[in-house]
Amino acid sequence: QVTLVESGGGSVQAGGSLKLSCAASGLTFNNYAMGWFRQAPGKEREGVSCISWNGVSTYSADSVKGRFTISRDNAKNTVYLQMNNLKPEDTAMYYCAAGRVFSLRAEYFGSWGQGTQVTVSS
Repeated sequence: QVTLVESGGGSVQAGGSLKLSCAASGLTFNNYAMGWFRQAPGKEREGVSCISWNGVSTYSADSVKGRFTISRDNAKNTVYLQMNNLKPEDTAMYYCAAGRVFSLRAEYFGSWGQGTQVTVSS
């Protein structure tokens, strides 16, 4: 059984930083691409960043490019999302997901965590 557990969310002021972590178990972690997604109340789920199985390739949505960085540690079965210069519009529930395809399309990810809340105040 695949389990993904996110942590590191919280409340910060605009301009602040947070680092999210996602610990994975029940899968061969380095066989999977990993992604971070977010969903704000009343909005559709949005792909934020993804990373290939070996960490060589990363991709981020335009809305977070230059501010968010995705990384992974395959020895620790963990993926991270460093978020800098946070804006109120970044407020959302953030989810990590595991999939077989390097993509920001949610349909390619079959395993999902429960999410961690990020709230950014102005």
